[in-house]
Amino acid sequence: MTSKTLKINRKGDMTYITFPKLDACGAVRHLFSTRSGGVSSGRYASMNLSFNNGDSRKNVLENYGRLCSAAGIDPSHLVLSRQTHTNNVRRVDQSDRGAGIFKSSFTDVDGLITDQPGVALVTQYADCTPLLFCDPKRRVIASSHAGWRGTVKEIGRVTVEKMINEYGCSPKDIIAAIGPCIGKCCYEVDEPVISELKKLTYLRFDRIYTEKDGGKYMLDLAEANRQILVCSGISEANIDVSDLCTCCFHDELHSHRATNGQRGNLAAIIELK
Repeated sequence: MTSKTLKINRKGDMTYITFPKLDACGAVRHLFSTRSGGVSSGRYASMNLSFNNGDSRKNVLENYGRLCSAAGIDPSHLVLSRQTHTNNVRRVDQSDRGAGIFKSSFTDVDGLITDQPGVALVTQYADCTPLLFCDPKRRVIASSHAGWRGTVKEIGRVTVEKMINEYGCSPKDIIAAIGPCIGKCCYEVDEPVISELKKLTYLRFDRIYTEKDGGKYMLDLAEANRQILVCSGISEANIDVSDLCTCCFHDELHSHRATNGQRGNLAAIIELK
């Protein structure tokens, strides 16, 4: 697996991904996991970050420990929500550390935001679109999960607006990253999905989907979210966009579609330094 837009890092038997623009800003520790470097087995092999898909808790905790070690993050700093394809974005602080890992998680929350160092935001994926944000001027970070439902609900825009309203961020200062997700090459959807997307009339649909026979379409979630972020005021020059399809690379990245749901979860983690 190689990428022209992301950085592929290797540490021992672990491979993980970082985003060049987030690296360059110098304000955060972050990474996006792959399937390698963990202790899970079978369909979860080997780096599974979900506590809710049947893998043993012991394995998942060990996986988080290994991943955090690679990023230089204390596992006790992690904050994980129960994602349900909403556009709900929750502000968190140091009192929330351990949520979803060592104590009860938030429910119906698909985005997390904070301005406090030592709070590591965790979001999970297996084809949906990872969205990471950092305003190095105001020292604010966010992480949001955008499947097709979250995309049509504009969770990217909602996240940017929360950064503005809660912390006084300016979109021109925000650096964003769109992580590995299922690509247009593999993501076939039907008319109801496209009908919902068409409600976002400001989008350039000719760049987002291609129509096939039989009422089917090939959808580019990464491009849809890129356009949403740009229309939210983030500069195109401040956005890293993944060129990796989780379905194409399902041997190295967990993919729900490629495995008919028999898989583990990937995770994005970001923390202010």
